[in-house]
Amino acid sequence: MGIRRFGAVTAAMALVVLLAPVPAHAQQAVTLRVAITQQVDSLNPFLSVFQAGTEVGRLMYDYLTAYDVKDQRPVEGLADRWESSADRLTWTFHVPEGKKWSDGQPVTAKDVAFTYDLMMRDEVAATANGSFTADFESVTATDDRTLVIRTKQPQATMLALDVPIVPAHVWSEVTDIGEYRNDQTPVVGSGPFVLTEYRANEFIRFKANKDYWRGAPKYDELTFTYYKTSDAAVQALGKGEVDLVNRMGPAQFDSLKDKDGITRNQAQGRRFNEIVINSGAATRTGEPIGDGHPALKDVVVRRAIAQSLDLDAIIAKVNGGYAQRGTGPIPPVFADYHFTPESVRPYDPAAANAELDRAGYARGADGIRVSPEGRRMELRLLGHASRAYDEQTAEFVKRSLADLGIVVDVQIVSDNQLNESGTAGTFDLQFSGWGTNPDPDFILSLHTCGQRPNADGKGGTTDTFFCDAEYDALYAQQRAEFDPAKRRELVRRMQQRFYDQVPAVVLGYDNALEAYRSDKFASFPVQPDPGGVIMAQNGVWGYYGATPAASAGESAGSTTGLVLGVVGGAVVVLVGAVWLLGRRRGQRAEDRE
Repeated sequence: MGIRRFGAVTAAMALVVLLAPVPAHAQQAVTLRVAITQQVDSLNPFLSVFQAGTEVGRLMYDYLTAYDVKDQRPVEGLADRWESSADRLTWTFHVPEGKKWSDGQPVTAKDVAFTYDLMMRDEVAATANGSFTADFESVTATDDRTLVIRTKQPQATMLALDVPIVPAHVWSEVTDIGEYRNDQTPVVGSGPFVLTEYRANEFIRFKANKDYWRGAPKYDELTFTYYKTSDAAVQALGKGEVDLVNRMGPAQFDSLKDKDGITRNQAQGRRFNEIVINSGAATRTGEPIGDGHPALKDVVVRRAIAQSLDLDAIIAKVNGGYAQRGTGPIPPVFADYHFTPESVRPYDPAAANAELDRAGYARGADGIRVSPEGRRMELRLLGHASRAYDEQTAEFVKRSLADLGIVVDVQIVSDNQLNESGTAGTFDLQFSGWGTNPDPDFILSLHTCGQRPNADGKGGTTDTFFCDAEYDALYAQQRAEFDPAKRRELVRRMQQRFYDQVPAVVLGYDNALEAYRSDKFASFPVQPDPGGVIMAQNGVWGYYGATPAASAGESAGSTTGLVLGVVGGAVVVLVGAVWLLGRRRGQRAEDRE
């Protein structure tokens, strides 16, 4: 528009003066930018087991029930109510009208039945969460609103089925679950966010689901950006390039104290760190796989390794005191099921050396032990490149085992590379860790014989390749036990067996060390509340309930001008005494950084 034309239309446009600020959504979207350091293993919810992958899955797909943000009790998910038969073998769930998939199709009980049935008949679809449906006899949607599940035996986990429910009208067209990447955006889901763009090991972009049944999130977009190290992620937070960070090291967390515009959150986390010992990797049918050192099949060696590790020193020097000593796979935040051993294994390198001597692991001339079969005790220890914890703790392990006459070769690799080696059994020792749910069933199931892979390396999700008849029998009993006190005792006995057999050494329970830009976001829900975490929740409350700061909302879209009119796609705004004319154009939230 020329200068003369501008003057000619001014009088006409004065007739359509709108005395209102430019709406925020007409300018720039409000975006929550989150830093992640762990790789996403898969966007396919049937396959993903990494924390980053499952967290993304929760954003896209609701579960049948959810965990309350306050106390983590079972609350409404896709089902709003449920009941069971007197014998606890039949469960009926009710899926109300009004909940929709992001493409507008209604969510029905048939979607839930489809998801569970797929896991029951397709071994690959059961990879990530198959333990939840392993004892289902049948799943039927008697109509669009009613789901009936019959189990082979009573199952105490029926209100804690941590399975993402997928849309049947989309996934019924998938011919090969194992090869389906689920990255053709926008991905159809039922959760509070819709995946719109994904670049592996770069970023994941979502838009808010404005039709979400709980109500739309309070902001427009959610972006996860991948950083190779936590140092880089924390630096990005300080520069205002991201708004939320977790999995910080103690020095990084301490460095943010009293920083303007940044609020820290320290919480008792639901995760544990461990060193998995390859005690005999095998398939579900018992066929050996991998190349683990055969001496690790000997429980004497495993106990000696555990006894040589000074867990208190690791917590003090690597965790900076921001952790609790490890015992079993259930952290102290879940007090009902947290495990205290009958007899705590002391840190005692001298006793560990004596046990190896008695078992025939003699030292050679160079001080390195040799197994009774004549093989040198040289072990590979794999760690995650994304975690400074692994590299730092590996030095403790290397020195501790050297005192036992065992050589350790530390190999720091990518998350995906470590996962592949773990699945194939091509390791001796490896760092691992899991997030634990309020119900202990899933984390306990990871050590059952049935969770080992099939001959093709697929199906099941094992953590340690542990296969023990006593442990499996206890697992089956606790799963069917509805009396809280009796179930707690069974879970305690399972963890005692795990502790005694040492398929892994649980090193400790990290405190969640998080921080966010409080100049951009005023608050985040924590779970449990008070004292809980923002990220890595048993749910999506931290992301879903994030509240933008007033200043963020203003910078994201408000102006001090008045819209005077729109002519031929142009917007005229009065700012002070200056007339500005410009074409409307969209702008990504990331472009304004």
